[in-house]
Amino acid sequence: MENTTLSMHEVLLKNFIEDIRPEDEEIRKEVDLGYSWDGQCAILFEIRPAWNDSGKVLELPFAKLQYVKSKSSWKLYWMRGSGKWEAYQPLPSDSNLEVLLEIIGKDELGCFFG
Repeated sequence: MENTTLSMHEVLLKNFIEDIRPEDEEIRKEVDLGYSWDGQCAILFEIRPAWNDSGKVLELPFAKLQYVKSKSSWKLYWMRGSGKWEAYQPLPSDSNLEVLLEIIGKDELGCFFG
């Protein structure tokens, strides 16, 4: 992938998170969404205070998108209750990042947002 492609993917991720974040600033203090991006792997996570220490902020991952350069494809994973990543079924990969972001947003199987 070229740098311009990477930039486009990061813009897609940023816009996706902005679209699904709570609009109300007060709600964002209790639960918010974010992502980390290293150029080939994105981790989407929930941001919230720890239940037993409101001064501590937790980032709880719920989706992972990993680019496989040799296949020009993105892999989609969800976080199991055990804390392990599992390939998302029925569509574990796609060449189009937008398709996988749409799957996360719809969450028809309750894997990402419960």
